[in-house]
Amino acid sequence: MAKKILVIDDEPDILKLAIIRLEASGYEVLMAEDSEEALEKLKTTVPDLILLDLLLPKMQGDVLCKKIKSDPELKHIPIIIFTASAIRVPAKVGEMGADDYIVKPFEPDNLLFKIKKFIG
Repeated sequence: MAKKILVIDDEPDILKLAIIRLEASGYEVLMAEDSEEALEKLKTTVPDLILLDLLLPKMQGDVLCKKIKSDPELKHIPIIIFTASAIRVPAKVGEMGADDYIVKPFEPDNLLFKIKKFIG
């Protein structure tokens, strides 16, 4: 059975690129364009990993990350942050409880490498 990855990003180009690359690598991809849609999906599906943009409409990615990591049913899910800026990100990643980060635009091979660290 394919591992499930939930991609949460409001940029259509990033979503498309991530979905194409991840599906080609054998992952099942779910997507959400904002935090509310992501929370709705998490009520019915528990992904193996979450790729989360920091700048989202309705609720910022760092707030969503903390919310997911404080939920006993979801806190085990690795979260990789998507960010356009690497400034102060390593410290922020730890503060919000995320497991890793990748800077956009990302190299697809680098993204796959990071994902494989957590879910193979």
